[in-house]
Amino acid sequence: MIQCATCGVEHDPAHLPEVCAICADERQHLPSDGVQRWHDPADRAHSAAIEVVEREPGLHALRVVGGVGIGQEAKVIVTAHGTVMVEVPPAITDEAVAAVRALGPLRAIVPSHPHMFGLQSAWSAALDDAPVWVNRADAGWLALEPARLHLWEGEEEILPGVRAVQLGGHFPGSSVVRWSGADGAGVLLSGDTIAPNPDGRTVAFMRSYPNRVPLSGAVALRVARAAAAEPFERIHGNFAGSVLRDARAAVLFSAERHAAWAGGEHDDLT
Repeated sequence: MIQCATCGVEHDPAHLPEVCAICADERQHLPSDGVQRWHDPADRAHSAAIEVVEREPGLHALRVVGGVGIGQEAKVIVTAHGTVMVEVPPAITDEAVAAVRALGPLRAIVPSHPHMFGLQSAWSAALDDAPVWVNRADAGWLALEPARLHLWEGEEEILPGVRAVQLGGHFPGSSVVRWSGADGAGVLLSGDTIAPNPDGRTVAFMRSYPNRVPLSGAVALRVARAAAAEPFERIHGNFAGSVLRDARAAVLFSAERHAAWAGGEHDDLT
């Protein structure tokens, strides 16, 4: 296995492209010098550390320090029926694998979209061949097919109280994971489909976050209303951002604000 040094996504070393297709797409980026670089995850000279921390009861984050990739924060949902990894780190260590195993048997690995594929095959192999759930609409972005690949679409239950839901937007297959939460209040793990802003009170809807390409107001409203079809109190993105109360209202308000600005309603303020 080898990975792109820019996005951290795994590739088949026997079929390396000239450039990483995920980075060449307008939603990501190639290195500023245009040179594609590859990284061996086993290279200890450029290895990463992974911290496993509790974000809220029943929800742990895997934070990567060093190494390659774009810095996503994977989450592990802990339930009585096993655990679910949402997003995948671009690194893997024996210590992090042991920490995830200690949380319970891993039942599924669910990347929300191609930027979050990370080292999903390696994590699956290290944790009893847990199935990797990839949305069917985004399966064409797989540069290395996991041994246990589960293609899905629409909405599907992963475990009791945990569901994957395809909302589109950032990618056609962009998905969120709904979880009842340890307190039953409802939690949305939103990937890049809906991104919590630094203010902790609003969210963003973008086609490309690094390149500042917005979605249309109509798509932002469509995604927000689909997400808000069921109640949830908190939302956690795929980096460190969260909205920790009234998150459903925050999503709807933010979409209305996005649509108003994108549609020219506030042009007099510019």
